[in-house]
Amino acid sequence: MANEFLCATIKSNQNIYKNINTKMASQISHIIYAKQLFDKLEKGELREGFFDNETIRKILTYKDDFLLGCVFPDVRLVAENLARKDTHMFFNQVNLDFRNLSPFQSGWKFHVYCDMKREEILNKYDFYEAIKNVENSWLANKMLEDELIYDVYNNWEKLVNFFNDIPRINLLEGLSRESLEFWYAIISKYIEKKPDNKTMHIFIIKSKQEIQKADLVVEKIEKLRRNAPAELILKKVFMEIV
Repeated sequence: MANEFLCATIKSNQNIYKNINTKMASQISHIIYAKQLFDKLEKGELREGFFDNETIRKILTYKDDFLLGCVFPDVRLVAENLARKDTHMFFNQVNLDFRNLSPFQSGWKFHVYCDMKREEILNKYDFYEAIKNVENSWLANKMLEDELIYDVYNNWEKLVNFFNDIPRINLLEGLSRESLEFWYAIISKYIEKKPDNKTMHIFIIKSKQEIQKADLVVEKIEKLRRNAPAELILKKVFMEIV
């Protein structure tokens, strides 16, 4: 890894992304979304607009750094002094312009872009109408998406090892090295194998999401597994994300 591609010390820009809500992708899905981007770049399918030769080379050469960045923003779940706006409102424009960004920053920006694009896709297919019988299922549906598309990626072992030994990164104000390492460690454990009820339950608790309702979230995942139209829509997201 080249040190010059690690992110510089950064301060949050809070001027955008004010309407963010909790209906966003989970970590495995973000990794699959990144794989879709890599595949399209490698096939030459994204050669217009923001994707000049140098940007493409940077992303494809430093894929691990990009992936490190694309699961970074949700570190705020385990960091006491960070709010969603601190990690999701950094970029002035939310798009696929990665020029002048490090691979890590590019992955970070891609995460924010995908959060918004995912919601657009789900709404296009009336996803929330399809799951109206399962109330407050935002966490359950994104965990189920992780399960449904896990097998699209085939190099999990390498990523597990990388997340267990992350490089030195200059941090956001308020984010400790301990919190950063803990975040990547629990992701590493979560992605070791295809998610099931047990590993999802553990990840929900470790990442401090709905801790008191973890059992209920798993019950909702079970209900969504029996909803074929909803599963079909969730599988469409990664295919249309870029």
